[in-house]
Amino acid sequence: MKKILISLMLLSVPFAFVINHSSFIQAEEKYAKWGQLAVSKTKEKYPNAEIKDYKHEGRVQGTNTTVEKFKLWLKEKDKEFGVLVSIEYDKESERVIDITYKEVEK
Repeated sequence: MKKILISLMLLSVPFAFVINHSSFIQAEEKYAKWGQLAVSKTKEKYPNAEIKDYKHEGRVQGTNTTVEKFKLWLKEKDKEFGVLVSIEYDKESERVIDITYKEVEK
């Protein structure tokens, strides 16, 4: 019964929305592992800070490499600040080439 209700609910959603939602999920899956790496490496670099949030800022694709960009919000004692994390990796092997960090003001 639940499957039928869900199917009927999906029929009332415009088809374009379903396609866009699917594309959104696929895009999110593509950067999810890089987001996890950005968070874990930032924890290593700032061990006394608490990571409050992060956001995928985009992807830059080169010929052989891709750079995933993230913005993380950290809190350490009374200080809150952002860290821009860029992860460059080889497109074919997905081997990490470089990770850079840049602190930014709130």
